[in-house]
Amino acid sequence: MKDYLIRGIDKTGNIRIFVATTTNMVEKARNTHNTSPTATAALGRALTAAAMMGVMMKNEDDRLTLKISGDGPIGTIMMVANNKGIVKGYVDYPYADVPSREDGKLDVGRLVGSNGTITTIMDLGLKDPYVGQANLVTGEIAEDLAMYYALSEQQPSAIGLGVLVDRDISVKASGGYIIQLLPDVSDEDITKIEEAISKIPSISSLIDRGLSPEDIMQELLKGFEMEILDKVDISYSCDCSRERIENVLLSVGKEEIRAMIEEDGKAEVVCHFCNTKYNFSKEELEKLIVDK
Repeated sequence: MKDYLIRGIDKTGNIRIFVATTTNMVEKARNTHNTSPTATAALGRALTAAAMMGVMMKNEDDRLTLKISGDGPIGTIMMVANNKGIVKGYVDYPYADVPSREDGKLDVGRLVGSNGTITTIMDLGLKDPYVGQANLVTGEIAEDLAMYYALSEQQPSAIGLGVLVDRDISVKASGGYIIQLLPDVSDEDITKIEEAISKIPSISSLIDRGLSPEDIMQELLKGFEMEILDKVDISYSCDCSRERIENVLLSVGKEEIRAMIEEDGKAEVVCHFCNTKYNFSKEELEKLIVDK
């Protein structure tokens, strides 16, 4: 199934929903970073959330950074997304893993840790980016994001994220949803949504069964007349380039570059998001100092 997300709204304009299938995107991220099974689940959930949150932004040049920093062995999880469905991300320790839970499911909460913060940085082209933050609650990511929206954005939200890892450690199914309640939603409608969510299987199992984002939206919001406003393809893609890496080198300062020349006679810079290596010779480093 192709990776994409839909954005929908009910006919009264009081409930909006985003549903995404991200199996291929998360498998590409797993291959890129060679993550352990539980790290794959953690990174996949975060990438799925970032894809949906990125599409919420209005302009093509807007950029969302989602950072999850817990006290678990995976370290920090970092994602960057735009409103066109393009996402990239990495974790500090991709090989970190923990035993599965008693029910056999991957213990993402333990790997991430429940003591820490979830931070969003939205660069909307203004003088300063918008920064929001909330404490982690469980480390399971979906619950943490729901709490972030409630506290930092004052936006009641129901969020589901899931990654099903196959026996060969590849990604079998991945996806997620965000349901947001707008100010005039009735208590009756809230109860209907809560009941539907409590009965629905995990999002990854629905995708594994072949359900599309449209099918999942209908499962989640039975009894509501929904309209699909948008459909966006999703992909994992890094926009790094040699020019950008040159700017990263320059940001450390010309004195630091001179130290690299004297100590090593060269430099190697690796992109965190795609693991591409950029090598600079002594002559290229010297030219960088002179030209810039």
